[in-house]
Amino acid sequence: MSQPIRANSILPALRQDIELHTADGLRLVGELARPLGRDPVATLVCLHPLPTHGGMMDSHVFRKAAWRLPALAGVAVLRFNTRGTSSVRGTSEGAFSGAADEKYDVAAAIEYAEFADLPNIWLLGWSFGTDLTLMHGLDPAVTGAILLSPPLRFSGPEHLAAWAADGKPVTALVPEFDDYLRPAEAVERFRAIPQAEVVGVPGAKHLWVGDAETVLDEIVRRVAPDVPVPLPREWDGPVESGDMNAYADRTVAAFADVPVPKPLD
Repeated sequence: MSQPIRANSILPALRQDIELHTADGLRLVGELARPLGRDPVATLVCLHPLPTHGGMMDSHVFRKAAWRLPALAGVAVLRFNTRGTSSVRGTSEGAFSGAADEKYDVAAAIEYAEFADLPNIWLLGWSFGTDLTLMHGLDPAVTGAILLSPPLRFSGPEHLAAWAADGKPVTALVPEFDDYLRPAEAVERFRAIPQAEVVGVPGAKHLWVGDAETVLDEIVRRVAPDVPVPLPREWDGPVESGDMNAYADRTVAAFADVPVPKPLD
């Protein structure tokens, strides 16, 4: 019997805990979720929001991507904690570096996906993760990039210029009521990348609360264009339930008085 896919629904997939090893000697913890019984059609390497403000591999859009997309779209999802970041999976070695030494983390994730023979690798950045994508993700193994709520805080014109010159596809999903960069300004800023597509999402906010389904549909539309969207909202098969209370201390309110770090000089 079909049942609704809820926020805590975990659909069937082949899931394995993984470790990434960076060129500067750190061990990062993560997870790879792959479709059961078939090869993936595409791969998402997820780069999470600011760890100083609760961002991690389990930030809700990435968690839902890993729980749903292998089954619904045949997409593999690789999530990991950047240096110094913690989640239920564990804590990655090292310390937050303001988007500088995180270049080694991004490289380690891409390398893992490449050596695991995962196809059609896309970087999926969210907030701080979009800066990591733009700054450090332009790798020959990467097909393109999807940016959720890009603040363009740490990345600079030189990074946009590099993506423009390379020609890889870039899609920015920009909430109507984003805290940092809203659609009209995003269109102007991303003119620096002629091939970039800016998609304004009406009613959405920076954290995409209540809009995860829209985000997942837009991601699949680009990385797996042969998969019909919108994705199913019901599942006829086994479903597990995830723990939605594990991150009560990672809410926006918990970090309301914590200053957002600035780019390193």
